[in-house]
Amino acid sequence: MSGTMLVNDKEYEIQRLLGKGKGGYSYLAERNGKYVVVKQIHHEPCSYYQFGNKMEAELNDYRRLRKIGIPMPELFDADMERERLVKEYIAGDTVYELVQKDALPRTCLDQIREMCRLLYPAGMNIDYYPTNFILQDGILYYVDYECNSYMEEWNFENWGVKYWSKTQEFLFR
Repeated sequence: MSGTMLVNDKEYEIQRLLGKGKGGYSYLAERNGKYVVVKQIHHEPCSYYQFGNKMEAELNDYRRLRKIGIPMPELFDADMERERLVKEYIAGDTVYELVQKDALPRTCLDQIREMCRLLYPAGMNIDYYPTNFILQDGILYYVDYECNSYMEEWNFENWGVKYWSKTQEFLFR
């Protein structure tokens, strides 16, 4: 996709699609010489996940994760009418790409476990799928804002870790 997107009447030049998730499409965009991510919420069906108001959920989840100290991109703007978010762009390889290249540094596992030490006492899980994490300058960032109430079956040790190395789950997803 190319062209422009408006967020609260500010124009962003779309550079390329970064990815599609359960809740939206994320685009690399440029405005005034700075790169950002513009996320467009979508309402496509997802058989394994139930949504309420996606924009409210994104904003609430951002605040919750920010409060407990999860490293993630800053939220710059939210356009409720167009259902778009503008987020800080974190450049780098995703954990998924690093696993594919057999190049995931040990520090990434240490950092995700540190995130879990913050999340679990707060009663939360995040989406541990490796496309949601980017390593930049030695720091692991959670680039999604999704979080859910803690359930042991969906924590990192029981679900997420299966996708952080070349396991059967990773290879055949």
